[in-house]
Amino acid sequence: MSTSTGAQVAIARLLAAGVDVCFANPGTSEMHFVAALDSAPEMRPVLCLFEGVATGAADGYARIAARPAATLLHLGPGMANGLANLHNARRALSPVVNIVGDHATYHKALDAPLESDIEALAEWVHGSVHRPATPDDVAAAVDSAVHSATGEPGGVASVILPADFSWGPANAGVPVPPQRQSASSGMRIEAAARLLRERGPHALLLLGGPADSAAGLIAAARIVAATGARALVETFPARVARGRGVPHFERLAYLGEQATEQLSGTTDLILVGARSPVSFFAYPGKPGDLVPPGATVHAVAASDLEKLADHLGAPPYVDAPSDLAALPSGPLNAQNWAQVIAALLPEDAIISDEANTSGFFLPTATAGSASHDLLTLTGGAIGQGLPVAVGAAVAAPHRPVIALQADGSALYTISALWTMAREQLDVTVVILNNHAYAILQMELQRVGAAAAGEQSRSLLELGHPDIDFGSIAQGFGVPATQASTAEELAEQFRAALAEPGPHLIDAAVPGLSV
Repeated sequence: MSTSTGAQVAIARLLAAGVDVCFANPGTSEMHFVAALDSAPEMRPVLCLFEGVATGAADGYARIAARPAATLLHLGPGMANGLANLHNARRALSPVVNIVGDHATYHKALDAPLESDIEALAEWVHGSVHRPATPDDVAAAVDSAVHSATGEPGGVASVILPADFSWGPANAGVPVPPQRQSASSGMRIEAAARLLRERGPHALLLLGGPADSAAGLIAAARIVAATGARALVETFPARVARGRGVPHFERLAYLGEQATEQLSGTTDLILVGARSPVSFFAYPGKPGDLVPPGATVHAVAASDLEKLADHLGAPPYVDAPSDLAALPSGPLNAQNWAQVIAALLPEDAIISDEANTSGFFLPTATAGSASHDLLTLTGGAIGQGLPVAVGAAVAAPHRPVIALQADGSALYTISALWTMAREQLDVTVVILNNHAYAILQMELQRVGAAAAGEQSRSLLELGHPDIDFGSIAQGFGVPATQASTAEELAEQFRAALAEPGPHLIDAAVPGLSV
């Protein structure tokens, strides 16, 4: 029996598996895990003021680092606070390992105020749950969780660590060998090539996951050139390569009517790392399944995309860079703010995009920008953008991170600004401030609900009083400025990128007419 505590064993196992960052919001039941960090200097603890920031940061870290970070969460309520961004992580297939503290085993029967069903919460995100039966099982539980998170298809894994197991002695044990699952291979390359040749423009590749890398998009562009087929990127990709040197494909539209138009004429829909398309919500009199009637759905493994292009004898990809609009001038609007960002975007940047309705023009504007990675709202649970930017900046400290953030969803996890300041992360936050839940104003019309009264409007507007993001940011230790014109945004964006540490720009952008 080793003299290590269960907490020390858990941290050692995480480090052995390459998990060396822990986004944390701990409580009493996790104090021995916190103390054990002093004996493990290789583990970087990052304090977050809300569990939804910790889980969102772990998601952003995984998308950029392509390996998991850990979170440290306080009992069931802490897990519950982090669930929305764990939902987004699940949709992104991001590997995340949660360490969730629990009451001491002998205390659980007392039904203390914070007692809850942690397993049920952890299972809600469709992840694996690992509760050690004895202190000597802690090592195996952590090993199994990491292997589950990093296997195929990957995702969220949770270790429930009772407090007495954490503070008591535990055997380090023997590492559990990884049990890798094979991803589904989909169609054979020969069959896919034959189908694409026969169907031509009536075949459509829907690209997601690894297919959204630069190599995947280039292979898709070659296939399109060789066969006349079409290609779209899924609506909300976890990470998609963008900018010069990378083919620009439209994303499948968020609005079902627009997506239906994009998919029109498709007889064969080929999913490459993407899910079959459905509308985000049900609308009266409108279909939820967006696959065109009579179309056949196929699947091709993303790992086979380049082989498929070669099998087709597709020509090499030749970049045809898009022209960037000149820096605009005048009062900010829904279009010109995106042109400012596009023109000044630095090479190898990472964009965390939660601009929502204010970002309608962003994809087109940035098609010809410097090469960058774009991280989007995979699961639709808002409040992701700032935490994901935190995680991306921790994963890639050498790369500039830009968070393009709608005002309403920023407030869900605004305390992420404090973590940016404390860790001195190079994140430039641009708040697109239209003083409204504009997405809900649009959806009110789309669902056919009649609401024009003062009470209904009060739930969709963010004024009375207006929110002072500059003061909020400065209160968290982040320098802030305000921009109301394209010239001011350009000047402030340049300055923020040139200085180390985080900055926030409160950009007054009128809402997009819907």
